[in-house]
Amino acid sequence: MPYATETPEDHEFLQQAIALSRHALEDEGKTPFGALVVIDGEIVGTGTSSVVELQDPTAHAEVMALRSAGAALGRHLMEDAVMYSSSEPCPMCLVACYWARIPRLVYAATSHDAAVNGFEDLRFYRQLALPAAERVLLDEVAVGGEAREAAAGALSAWAAKLPFEVEPKL
Repeated sequence: MPYATETPEDHEFLQQAIALSRHALEDEGKTPFGALVVIDGEIVGTGTSSVVELQDPTAHAEVMALRSAGAALGRHLMEDAVMYSSSEPCPMCLVACYWARIPRLVYAATSHDAAVNGFEDLRFYRQLALPAAERVLLDEVAVGGEAREAAAGALSAWAAKLPFEVEPKL
């Protein structure tokens, strides 16, 4: 998908995300990442990187903004929202946007900019592009047999309880 066109509203909210990242760095001693979730021109969630503070490797700015928006809205799906991020989200944060059904993401600094400054996002993107057998950052073990059958059975039991037929996402 080609890049979408930036709008004047995008510029306004992106500047706020960048200001949030600067505030996190300069006033709170955090890494310089800021994110906003916006619906109909209103900020419904904000986040800064809180990984060290919360001792939580998933507490990235975008995840924190999604958590904030979810709490404010009382829902986890945000099909009507835009995510504004000071930097291109790491793979985890990008997928969190996918899980939240965010239809639009606007960011400033790229993963290359982050890599030049010591962040591993680009390295992780490259690892995820490889087949599992070629990845080197951790040992992945897919267990088969009874364990797989039991785990897959739990997934099937969940799907069977849904009020609609599941559409496989293969």
